[in-house]
Amino acid sequence: MVKDLQEIPVQNGNYDASNIQALEGLEAVRKRPSMYIGGTDIKGLHHLVWEVVDNSVDEYLAGYCSKIDVVVHPDNSVTVRDDGRGIPTGMHEKLNKSALEVVMTVLHAGGKFDKNTYKVSGGLHGVGISCVNALSTYLKAEIHREGKVFVQEYAEGKPLGEVTTIGESNKTGTFVTFKPDHTIFDTIEYKYEILAHRLRELAYLNSGLTLSLIDERFPDEKGGFKVETFHSEGGLKEFVLFLDESKNKLIENPIHVVGSEDGVEVEVAMQYNTSYSESIYSFVNNINTREGGTHVNGFRMAVNRVFKQYGIDNGFFKKLKFTPSGEDFREGLTAVVSVKVPEPQFKGQTKGELGNSEVTGIVSRAMGDALATFLEENPKEAKRIIEKVVLAATAREAARKAREMVQRKNVLTGSGLPGKLADCATRDASAAEIFLVEGDSAGGTAKQGRDRNFQAILPLRGKILNVEKALEHKIYENEEIKNIFTALGVNIQEDEDGERILNTSKLRYHKVIIMCDADVDGSHITTLILTFFFRYMKLLIEQGHIYIATPPLYRVQKGKEFRYCWSEEERREAIATYAKGGNESSVKVQRYKGLGEMNAEQLWETTMNPDTRILRRVSIDDAIEADRTFAMLMGDEVPPRRAFIEANAKYAKVDV
Repeated sequence: MVKDLQEIPVQNGNYDASNIQALEGLEAVRKRPSMYIGGTDIKGLHHLVWEVVDNSVDEYLAGYCSKIDVVVHPDNSVTVRDDGRGIPTGMHEKLNKSALEVVMTVLHAGGKFDKNTYKVSGGLHGVGISCVNALSTYLKAEIHREGKVFVQEYAEGKPLGEVTTIGESNKTGTFVTFKPDHTIFDTIEYKYEILAHRLRELAYLNSGLTLSLIDERFPDEKGGFKVETFHSEGGLKEFVLFLDESKNKLIENPIHVVGSEDGVEVEVAMQYNTSYSESIYSFVNNINTREGGTHVNGFRMAVNRVFKQYGIDNGFFKKLKFTPSGEDFREGLTAVVSVKVPEPQFKGQTKGELGNSEVTGIVSRAMGDALATFLEENPKEAKRIIEKVVLAATAREAARKAREMVQRKNVLTGSGLPGKLADCATRDASAAEIFLVEGDSAGGTAKQGRDRNFQAILPLRGKILNVEKALEHKIYENEEIKNIFTALGVNIQEDEDGERILNTSKLRYHKVIIMCDADVDGSHITTLILTFFFRYMKLLIEQGHIYIATPPLYRVQKGKEFRYCWSEEERREAIATYAKGGNESSVKVQRYKGLGEMNAEQLWETTMNPDTRILRRVSIDDAIEADRTFAMLMGDEVPPRRAFIEANAKYAKVDV
């Protein structure tokens, strides 16, 4: 059995062999789940589904599966069905038990280690399905193969009996049903949107594969359930068009690259648009490598090298007094880089970055040949791209001068802190927090209500610049954005390759809290500020420094009693509670549309007091979807935004 050693804390100071405890089988997974699935939060919960789905996708990659269904049951148990070969159920020679039981109960057991079975695979290196089993109160594996239906059930990773044959079948496949353990996870409620986004992603990454999401928690009018099917024949080309649906295209069709070398398969789709941001997403064996890696390095090298040489050869850069940098060649570029690697080596436990050094050259060569051919065969589109590169380089130089001007001004004026900033007393950044407050009026109330020891207030005048539609140098010239940079103490620097990096070494507050009115305008301002952080200070989001304050929507009062309400449900509950004691019509309800409608004491106790407030930390669970959403909400294209508003109108409340 696989064992995991764990040290047990000793209270009396004795420490000998008896203090070492061996956890057998899957006990280690239940004891330390975060080591295996990254955490017990909602992300870890959904990771269980991905591990089961990854096994089915591996069957597709091996050429034996064409359809995968994910079914969410009313109790938040999940079934994943595929039409692959089915997990073998025969006896395992060494362990003297069914191969199915071995796969389900033994860490590092599975067909992925045999390259004759799976050429490439995702998942957690063979610990995936057994981890799902360990972290579920109940799991049922139903296998269709060899004309029969085999079943084995488990509880907390332990078999409830032997593998049994329950009938005959004329199909093949694996059906896994599991119920996450509510004593381990923070929540066991699955989010439809998270499931749908990943299955859509897998459909694009695996052209020809059909994935369906059936959610039995949402019955429809016809007596069925909410169903969505994902299928793509165009693969990454369709993926890029989907990502760019809210942006204006610079070239008619995506550039599509397919190649292979030494067993490594490369597929890339890239599309230029008129925006100012770069969006590159990468995958290894269908795993989203959020931190990039050697495959992304190879892609960037090829883009920089080929386009730069084309620009030089055709005289596009003659008028420039400086050389375009790598970022200039990627401005307005949306790309998906997908590689299939037989033996992937990842940096870090979460597989966020590919480390195989040989992949850099493989991707670079495949990209270089394809891009050179594209430029040769499409001179009009090539000219359009290079002209945008020239504009990007010119704007970058202007932005550099604007940044230097801001930083020089800070040095000359001492601290350089904005005049409107009401700073806090502490100089301990880990204890300090700053509120970005909508308007001078609310800012004045917040200054009166705050705790001056650790809370700073920066009022923002009106709606800040929409950075999604602005040239970079215009951003640094904007007064409100300049104030945010200088108040936070961060700045953007360029490395030796001209790549821009956010320097957070002098960050003055570890909590940056956006505090806007609880109305439509306030939501718009919050979105503008979040767009700015996502595009220019994403590192602060990734490091967990950005928060959104949650002011109450209502104050319900009867006599001297009152309570604050943050939702319609809480308001109705408060009214019902107070109505029990007498005349309901004597229940005064105040709707807070703006922070200025609260006095300093009310703002403190509801929204700013660490002991009672509700803060929502901003995180990026799905960078691809976040990028699409910001581009759609804040970009030029109206139809996608209108469609989004219409689709979500039932969730919106109109402020009167």
